[in-house]
Amino acid sequence: MTKEGIDCKVLIRKVLQIMAKRIFDIVFSFLGLIITLPLFFLVALVIKLYDGGPVFYLGERVGKDGKIFKMYKFRSMVVNADKIGGPSTAGDDPRLTKVGKFIRKHNLDELPQLINILKGEMSFVGPRPEVPSEVMTYKPEEKKIILSVKPGLTDLATLEDIHEEEILKGAKDPHQAYREKIKPKKIKLSMEYVRNQSFLLDLKILIKTFFKAIF
Repeated sequence: MTKEGIDCKVLIRKVLQIMAKRIFDIVFSFLGLIITLPLFFLVALVIKLYDGGPVFYLGERVGKDGKIFKMYKFRSMVVNADKIGGPSTAGDDPRLTKVGKFIRKHNLDELPQLINILKGEMSFVGPRPEVPSEVMTYKPEEKKIILSVKPGLTDLATLEDIHEEEILKGAKDPHQAYREKIKPKKIKLSMEYVRNQSFLLDLKILIKTFFKAIF
């Protein structure tokens, strides 16, 4: 077979893989939103009743090809927390509300990202999205690889540090601690995922994330 024929087969396989992943994301994010709707409204109600502030936190994140989007999260911190402190959150961060600590502990704050997945800004599996200021510190090769795919709800790095706020607990400067203790490993695992991505790998990551989050 000629090189052109092999390249064509690889391209077709890649296109089919992207299509299959998008169909999976649409179907299961839609089903997820329907199934968790009662929980969705319950969490939203508790947050609203607690301090009367916004239910959602819309954080700027960098998506595929460097496109900026608003990532949905249930608000777990005081209003205008981003103006009080940095982008990294330790488990003992004073900006966390009592409700916020609970929903973070049980990963409920991430639930609204099903909306981002349905909209096509994120996928179930992919490198966790970073704030623009952190992406600016990536090396060219890191940026090229990590931003070549949609960011995800979970990935290999998530399985390593599923509760990274606990790792940052007690740090004088949580964001600096994040850059030193978590970010290098996160980048390495994100690049590893992109280089080895497949539908089977995505399923393995999803299953492991589910069981690790529950237990």
